[in-house]
Amino acid sequence: MSSKNLILIFVLSFCVVGNATAQRKKKRNKKSKTKTEMVEQIQLDSVSYAVGLMMASDLKRQGLDELDPRSMTKAIKDVLKGNPYLIDEDEAANIANQYRTEKKKMLASKNLKKGEEFLAKNAEREEITVTDSGLQYEILTEGEGPIPTSSDNVKTHYHGTLIDGEVFDSSVERGEPISFPVMGVIRGWQEALQLMPVGSKWRVYVPARLAYGERSPSPVIGPNSALIFDIELLKIE
Repeated sequence: MSSKNLILIFVLSFCVVGNATAQRKKKRNKKSKTKTEMVEQIQLDSVSYAVGLMMASDLKRQGLDELDPRSMTKAIKDVLKGNPYLIDEDEAANIANQYRTEKKKMLASKNLKKGEEFLAKNAEREEITVTDSGLQYEILTEGEGPIPTSSDNVKTHYHGTLIDGEVFDSSVERGEPISFPVMGVIRGWQEALQLMPVGSKWRVYVPARLAYGERSPSPVIGPNSALIFDIELLKIE
């Protein structure tokens, strides 16, 4: 074989090897890019799910748990993709507000009935005292200290739940008692505090009208909710 042919074979082999190496590098780069895209997609999916979760949780707390997910998804796509809306935003706001108002009325009526039934049954227990206002309490620990007046500030520990046991607030769980004016709290508390000697711990059952009425001070406390508090009166300040 001539030296010319040997050189030609060497050159061709070098080109083939070089091309194969380039192809491998290209594939590696392509794989690396695909992995990056996959990571970005996973992150985007996670964020999208998180946003959807927060939206749905908030809607459920508002009592709007009967909404159609498919219609909601359609609306979200229309907004994000710039598609024409089926209804304009003003009309959408009116529809949503009207529905929310109706749902709140229905929930308020439902909560009121549940609370009244619970309190009526609870009042039959021997350990329960019912005041003229309808406030109910049972004495867990009887204190021997002075009784606060309407002009006093007090320091208490408390644990608040709905009638189904769901906790909505608790200084006990936070590990920090709280101080406030006797007249700076809901009517049920005002009445109970002016009956309790310092050192007492009472379980107080508060009808909706002596609590927040038709207001919802938090996502957990719905309109017309009866509330239960374990109140420990630590001192008068």
